[in-house]
Amino acid sequence: MAAWIPTRRSRPGSTAGEQLNPGKPLSMPSGESLIPSPEGFRVKVLEEQVSSLRNSVICAFNQLLDLKDLNTGVHSTRLAEWGLRVGQELGLDESTLRNLEVAALLHDIGKVGIPDAILRKPGKLDSEEYALIKKHPDYGWAVLRMLPGFESAALDILHHHESVDGSGYPAGLRSAEIPIVSRIVCVIDAYDAMVSSRPYRKGLPFDEAARRLIASSGTQFDAMVVRSFLPIAQAEINTVFAAAGTAVDSAL
Repeated sequence: MAAWIPTRRSRPGSTAGEQLNPGKPLSMPSGESLIPSPEGFRVKVLEEQVSSLRNSVICAFNQLLDLKDLNTGVHSTRLAEWGLRVGQELGLDESTLRNLEVAALLHDIGKVGIPDAILRKPGKLDSEEYALIKKHPDYGWAVLRMLPGFESAALDILHHHESVDGSGYPAGLRSAEIPIVSRIVCVIDAYDAMVSSRPYRKGLPFDEAARRLIASSGTQFDAMVVRSFLPIAQAEINTVFAAAGTAVDSAL
């Protein structure tokens, strides 16, 4: 792409002989160029290309989740919206919010490595099946960590089933040892799972799901995240319960 070069013209109020140098960028009084240098322009183009590629990868993985299980894909999109609102409420910086969006969207990407017979089993999982389902954070981390720019989100996904009292998996991390993104995804993931209806069970009403989140604050869930999330969840009862297949009347 051709470099931007200012045309030869007179500045307002200049004499006829006081012309702009055609090879010199027009500058502001502070000395900052109004026209980006060729190097700066190329850097901006590359940054836009990287951002576009990143978004395409995220969308492709989310589509993969839809192919595996439509409920999983819709569930992940809902979590991304909630997660960003909770993250903003907690004052997270832009970089962390970007990781939060990715982690919420793709937290279940490792489930593509879990047999459908286990994922869709209507009854209770046996010990071997449960041990296998607990591998999905590891699988998700193993996939995403290979992609440049996704390393932090991969770690957030790895730890989204940790509990603040250290009883979670895969590493048994406690409290602040668990990334804040993982703690947020843990809460909103658990809530959405509780209120969503499945072929083998009916979703819980809002009051019961909220009660369980509060009761497990400080053990399974981060209490600060629960406090930030519940008003958001309560304000969206109608929309969320309709999408989750739960009777709205049971939440009121």
